[in-house]
Amino acid sequence: MTKKFRVGILGATGVVGQRFIQLLQDHPQFGVTALAASDRSQGKSYAEACTWRLPGEMPDAVKQIVVQAPAPALDCDFVFSSLPGDVAEEAEANFARAGYPVISNSSSHRMAVDVPLLIPEVNHEHLTLIDFQRNKRGYDRGFIVTNPNCSAIVIVMALAPLHDKFSVTSCIVTTMQALSGAGYPGVASLDATDNVVPFIGGEEEKIEAETLKLLGQLNEGVIKDAAIEVSAQCNRVNVSDGHMASIRVKLARQASPDQVREVLASFTSEPQDLKLHSAPARPIIVRDETDRPQPRLDRDAGNGMTVTVGRIAPDNVLDFRFVALGHNTIRGAAGAAILNAELLVARGYLSQNRLR
Repeated sequence: MTKKFRVGILGATGVVGQRFIQLLQDHPQFGVTALAASDRSQGKSYAEACTWRLPGEMPDAVKQIVVQAPAPALDCDFVFSSLPGDVAEEAEANFARAGYPVISNSSSHRMAVDVPLLIPEVNHEHLTLIDFQRNKRGYDRGFIVTNPNCSAIVIVMALAPLHDKFSVTSCIVTTMQALSGAGYPGVASLDATDNVVPFIGGEEEKIEAETLKLLGQLNEGVIKDAAIEVSAQCNRVNVSDGHMASIRVKLARQASPDQVREVLASFTSEPQDLKLHSAPARPIIVRDETDRPQPRLDRDAGNGMTVTVGRIAPDNVLDFRFVALGHNTIRGAAGAAILNAELLVARGYLSQNRLR
């Protein structure tokens, strides 16, 4: 049996850090050997430091791991990062400089020109930016790869097959985002109950910018942003998990509703070809019911890694409209980073770090 890669988790006590631990339990390639978090948790066992917020019990394998500072050196081959943005920028760069691959869910490095912003089904070819990043920054074995904003992943997963087939020229999106996207304790109960909050700081800007990078073309170490006009409005709604996006698109090439449906429903890509452990067999499921998708019914499709699309119809202003839904802490966060790591293993980017 092949020895597992040793994994460190930065920001291990937060909701996304806990989701990493949950999803990595019994993973065939990765085993958690190091945990790091803020000052108040350091020096304690994980069981002492962490109040477990997810369904089910804290995995026994991590309970006695002592929480350390989010700084090298950690006893691991690479790190997943779910650090807050104000901490992540310096900490992640320090790990990469010290020779650790950093696979990040944090926002700090997403828009750096030499950092892959990765959805394996959409832009796996952007991984070659790692070589340019290492040369530019003088990294040896280390590097930084990020996954996108939790809503941007859902939106771009739905846009990518349409853009490839028909060329999307403009997109208007309105999100309805779950409370868990704000972390814990997140939105105060009196703000969330009987309410919709029509503002999430920085979210609209992230969606608009990241969509263009994700769908952009890589040429000689430079990503040229996709030529799409994107406008986003974001709302926090009283749902525990599952980000929904109402999307309208204009296409450069003519399409029928049936063609749009078929392109989405038949979409597969590199992770499915490689049979990566966390890759859903169907990255996009199309529902034909008039009232689907719904967060409570559809967020766990594909073990939380599938995006569900419904309500496909011609639009009176642009060309088509539809609704897309994804699990924000799985496909939109920890699960996305784990899938990125699985692709990095398949491409040989992590093998040299096992010698640490």
